[in-house]
Amino acid sequence: MSFTTEEAMYFPPNDGSTTWETKTIESLGWNQTAVQPLLDYLELKHSKSFIVLVNGRIVLENYFNGHSATTPWYWASAGKTLTSTVTGIAQDQGLLNINNKVSDYLGTGWTSAPILKENLITCKNLLSMNSGLNDELGDDVSPANLQYVADAGTRWAYHNVYVKLQDAVAQASGQTWTNYFNTNLRDKIGMTGGSWIQSDGLSVYWSTSRNMARFGLMALNEGKWNGTTIVSKNFMNQASNTSQTINQAYGYLWWLNGKSSYHLPQTQFQFSGTLIPSAPSDMYCALGKNDQKIYVIPSKKMVIIRMGEVADGVNFALSDFDETLWSKISDLYE
Repeated sequence: MSFTTEEAMYFPPNDGSTTWETKTIESLGWNQTAVQPLLDYLELKHSKSFIVLVNGRIVLENYFNGHSATTPWYWASAGKTLTSTVTGIAQDQGLLNINNKVSDYLGTGWTSAPILKENLITCKNLLSMNSGLNDELGDDVSPANLQYVADAGTRWAYHNVYVKLQDAVAQASGQTWTNYFNTNLRDKIGMTGGSWIQSDGLSVYWSTSRNMARFGLMALNEGKWNGTTIVSKNFMNQASNTSQTINQAYGYLWWLNGKSSYHLPQTQFQFSGTLIPSAPSDMYCALGKNDQKIYVIPSKKMVIIRMGEVADGVNFALSDFDETLWSKISDLYE
């Protein structure tokens, strides 16, 4: 009888070193001839970095177009998942409850909605993108710009109002958002040097590609980092599953593959089918403007990172870039 020992999940050390275990394409039994077409496509599509982790180990790590392992780049809306995770941490610590109304933490008048309508909006509505506030007024989240369109929970719309969760966490914790984030997430998983930068009313996270990969690895491990719970498994499971009844492909600021229908930013239209047909159906992802990507694939114990400029000149989070990219990624192992 032969027994195969399942390889343990690897976590890189948090000591600021560049130590990170690797695995070869050959050792995985993958197709070496599929590597170059994938890298050529990534370079053609204005990528800056691409990382594939399997069981935490680096299988591919490539930099393009003058980028390097030490250069920071912006996460754009892929960083929404950082806000989701830290909201979960604050709930785990008993500082807030996502089922409570946002005004419990920010006070009333944080929107210009009638008070009875404002009081319907919970932290969970902000996580799920169904606050009912008008998504057509731009990214400004001052009260005058947060206007009522529909009752919370009855309409899904991609909206910058989610950023109010950062204010709620700051209020609930008695700390600045940045300090709470650094102490409870960034530093615990070794995301050294990353920072929040305010830009045009947006709170945008910048870091190296490896720091993004660390966060993806924590997500893959259901909120654990090398045996330490960063955010509860229960919260991560909720975050990476359908969060409301309107957009099946949306969790708590994470996009979900493999559902039967989906909505996209900037439209109320429901599309039938799955978000990225060529990708594994259990994949969930952090997607940001100009094709910033974290793909988490539990069935394959895989995390994939892509940072760079926009691939195809399409404004919202998805273009056919995802579909073509995944056809080339799956050529590696199919």
